[in-house]
Amino acid sequence: MRSFDFTLKFTLPDPGADPAGFLGRLAAAGCEDATAGIGQRGRIALEFTREARSATDAILGALRDVAIAIPGAVLVEAAPDFVGLTDVARILGCSRQNARKAMIRSGTAFPAPVHDGNPSLWRLAKVLAWAEARGDAVDRELLEVARAAQQVNLAREMRDAVPAVQKRAQALIGG
Repeated sequence: MRSFDFTLKFTLPDPGADPAGFLGRLAAAGCEDATAGIGQRGRIALEFTREARSATDAILGALRDVAIAIPGAVLVEAAPDFVGLTDVARILGCSRQNARKAMIRSGTAFPAPVHDGNPSLWRLAKVLAWAEARGDAVDRELLEVARAAQQVNLAREMRDAVPAVQKRAQALIGG
């Protein structure tokens, strides 16, 4: 078994709910390996250090445990997944300016941003894979967790998108 660090953020079933009211239920459901962030009503963030065979097993197990403790909680984000330029610089061990130069020099080899704006955001797993391909030392465990978090977030995004697409398609084809 290995130890994996990740964060899961949720909206609670009742937007007015005090997240502190769920702490005992989370511990009883197996989330005693998480530190809870409860600063906003109707939301809870859980920072896990979980033992598992893989990062995917760790994250999926934590999601299962939260679903047991807080039925109706909706995942907002699994992290680490998205990074900004400051995070990229930290990964590369350089300044933001030098990280930007490295991105520009590598051209299309550097991953395209998920959001190109202010701030630009990239998928951590893609940035780590790029850094590894160029010969930089990369934390392999972080890469595994970032890939698992990315997959969970993509699945969540598809869950949210599919009903909207189905509804529009039905309206267009008369169903």
